[in-house]
Amino acid sequence: MTSVLRVNGGRSLNGEITVRGAKNFVPKAMVAALLGHTPSVLSNVPLIQDVNVVSGLLELHGVKVDFDESCGVLHLDPTSVESAHVADIDAHAGSSRIPILFCGPLLHRLGEAFIPDLGGCNIGGRPIDFHLDSLRSFGARVEKRVGGIHITNPDGLHGTQIELPYPSVGATEQTLLTAVLAKGLTELRGAAVEPEIMDLVSVLQKMGAIISVDTDRTIRIEGVDELVGYRHSALPDRIEAASWASAALATGGDITVLGASQPDMTTFLNTFRKIGGSFDVLENGIRFWHPGGDLRSIAIETNVHPGLMTDWQQPLVVALTQAKGLSIVHETVYEKRFGFTDALNQMGAQVQLYRECLGSTPCRFKQANFVHSAAISGPTPLHGADIEIPDLRGGFSHMIAALAASGTSTVSGIEMISRGYEHFTSKLSLLDADFKEVK
Repeated sequence: MTSVLRVNGGRSLNGEITVRGAKNFVPKAMVAALLGHTPSVLSNVPLIQDVNVVSGLLELHGVKVDFDESCGVLHLDPTSVESAHVADIDAHAGSSRIPILFCGPLLHRLGEAFIPDLGGCNIGGRPIDFHLDSLRSFGARVEKRVGGIHITNPDGLHGTQIELPYPSVGATEQTLLTAVLAKGLTELRGAAVEPEIMDLVSVLQKMGAIISVDTDRTIRIEGVDELVGYRHSALPDRIEAASWASAALATGGDITVLGASQPDMTTFLNTFRKIGGSFDVLENGIRFWHPGGDLRSIAIETNVHPGLMTDWQQPLVVALTQAKGLSIVHETVYEKRFGFTDALNQMGAQVQLYRECLGSTPCRFKQANFVHSAAISGPTPLHGADIEIPDLRGGFSHMIAALAASGTSTVSGIEMISRGYEHFTSKLSLLDADFKEVK
């Protein structure tokens, strides 16, 4: 994918695109294949950078990976798992944070794991303390080394009790991937229960794991002696689906998102309708469109599932710049998620940021000096500008703004979007966007 696009905005996006498996699930299911002693098959896999990164890391560890890109089917054969060289792991990992989830499976298969220093989008600290504390509680030995962390299990891994101070998705995934082969019972309290987590539970259950999920965010895992491979179709990417929905709203367009699933998007759909958007749930997707007239301002707060997903917030903010009145957005999941609004203000939006909790209840960032609330006044005409993409979701939001704005925008760093949006520029073409790749 080219790194720079020249976008001629001010025209609506109309047409039909398809979303495949969720970026926040597929790489984790790929890692889970390490736990089985027979091959796995994962379908509905998108062609995104994170899939390439995990494929490379699996191959470094001796896993045979065969990806049929045309139909989105991955064949993963872990029968010859082996240790990888530290330098190779570091080179393949790049800015991805996925390698931390290799720890549990590699400890079970090899007795050790090395995790390089982690990258990822700059939207908050996202410390790996939860992960390391979880691994230690299973009996792992964690040693900090130059360039990363070396982890061993000298006495084997055993079931444990873990209580998370916050429903961290990554820490929940780490616990699941480690506990399924640990001896004894593991009880995880305060777990994340996002749809992507539940799909990972489904994969592990297909492999032979015994996992129960209670309504109070407690997950219990009974360790088993061995796991086998799985056959599974990934749940659709609800973040990408919502991103295109917001693009339809911001540009006054009409976009049908094939593959979108209503049950996983209930909270978003309610918010979309309150703002003034229209949608129609189809047998094979969801159609989103701007019905005309004024969009309505709204007060929203992000939260862990089943609340409003933090990754839905940024594209929605662009649409809210075109809503009549004052909208309030209180971000409670990541403390640095409003950096993308600088570019919006440069384009003519009126977004003011605050350190205070502007939501109905104080959040964990109260009095922590983080800018985590926003007030958006609208509607404000947007005009073209030169934009540098800061992160994955913010980058898509910048593209929505450029497409909605009058005039021409130059958007740099487009390759960041490919981490989570399959065939991004091809989908723009399908929606009749006016843009040109800059060599």
